[in-house]
Amino acid sequence: MRITMRPLIAGNWKMHGVGSRLNQIEDIAASVGASRPEADVLLCVPATLIFRAARAAAGQIAIGGEDCAMEAEGAFTGDVSADMLKDAGASAVIVGHSERREHHGETDAVVAAKARSALRSGLLAIVCIGESEAQRRDGKTMVVCGEQLAGSLPEIPDGGELAVAYEPLWAIGSGHIPTAADVIAVHAHARSCLVLRFGDEGRAMRILYGGSVKAENAQSILDLADVGGVLIGGASLSAADFDAVLRAVPR
Repeated sequence: MRITMRPLIAGNWKMHGVGSRLNQIEDIAASVGASRPEADVLLCVPATLIFRAARAAAGQIAIGGEDCAMEAEGAFTGDVSADMLKDAGASAVIVGHSERREHHGETDAVVAAKARSALRSGLLAIVCIGESEAQRRDGKTMVVCGEQLAGSLPEIPDGGELAVAYEPLWAIGSGHIPTAADVIAVHAHARSCLVLRFGDEGRAMRILYGGSVKAENAQSILDLADVGGVLIGGASLSAADFDAVLRAVPR
């Protein structure tokens, strides 16, 4: 049984995109404006594109950042604060993506600080969790995801909005996804952790699935219990591919 909350269909461009790709955002926005899918639509793009992407989106889709600094401001050369993202036109930001954790050594504490900064700035914070192939093979998926949730989620201020994205590391970009039973089990575990900590707020938080999401599997994923949306990588770079995922949203 699919959850009844309005799903969030979010794209993550990663380190892709210059001004010449803004036409893809214009096309996605036009498609969303015409089809009015029963979902919230978000594209998280490089910080250099946010201002122009927000204009290209023309109010039809939300634009977000892919990361933010822990601090609000200061002598942190090269960092981009949550306030800067919002000022440029972002309404959300991804924090704790596995690529940040793996390649930049971000700990749960760092992710929590970034999420706290995002919430303080009025951004939706999408906090990523997920296990490696070795952890999955050793039967540690639930332990790892539970520990990441406990360590990576800050307290939520009044009016703050938080979402969780479950992205098994071994599925990202691989073309493979967990079985439906595995996705259901992890999302149910995440939901129980959220409810235990946040009560009714935890019941209302969207838990997205990410990891090789594309048109061919999007509907089956969105139909699963406690899946409150998807976080899409490569398929969000093309307006045609992203639109195909949007057409899979249950109506």
